[in-house]
Amino acid sequence: MRFTKENTTVIIEASILSADFARLGEQAREAEAAGVDAIQVDVMDGSFVPDITFGPGVVRALRPLVSLPLDVHLMVVEPEQHLEAFANAGADRLIVHQETCPHLHRTLQSIRELKIEAGVSINPGTPLSVLEEVLDLADLIQVMTVNPGWGGQLFLHSQLDKIRRLRRMLDERGLDVPNSVWPAIAVDGGIDSTTAPLVVSAGATVLIAGSSVYNDKASVAENVATLRASIK
Repeated sequence: MRFTKENTTVIIEASILSADFARLGEQAREAEAAGVDAIQVDVMDGSFVPDITFGPGVVRALRPLVSLPLDVHLMVVEPEQHLEAFANAGADRLIVHQETCPHLHRTLQSIRELKIEAGVSINPGTPLSVLEEVLDLADLIQVMTVNPGWGGQLFLHSQLDKIRRLRRMLDERGLDVPNSVWPAIAVDGGIDSTTAPLVVSAGATVLIAGSSVYNDKASVAENVATLRASIK
């Protein structure tokens, strides 16, 4: 399975970090029925970020339950030790953090060699300059608009300028993130119907939404519809 743009302008991925852990499969299916384009699985190790969440077994369990791509966000130290396990479990893309990859170029190459998409994420305090030498290897660049570690945080408006600068960087170099089927600038953290239009206007094309999809205010279908309507 590969990520495809189809007829949508902006890709919405539901992050199951905010789902009911006792009903992960059911909640992933709810998001698929609601019309999201992919499911993001946030993997945390208790070292790079405070919390501990999922492993390859969760990806393997989700794989037969949904037809959507599974996007695995590795918030872990030494992610290169786990690439093959997650790919074998059914991940369609692996996103690693620049901050945990001393050999980022090699790590992205290793992901590509597994025949899946490669993504790189950067924290709010990380400058874009660290990505200049690997843009040709990334199918997706994910800008964190919260400090990673847990869901439900407030959006950092200071990162809007980073998204704009990243879009300019790609445009100036004639890159729409090579080998990807859309200009894949993803934004993760505090995405809801208020912030989604802001990041799309800044140049984002992939939105990772957790607590705005999974909450007790409305159904998953209603929340996804609200988010989609906000960016039309």
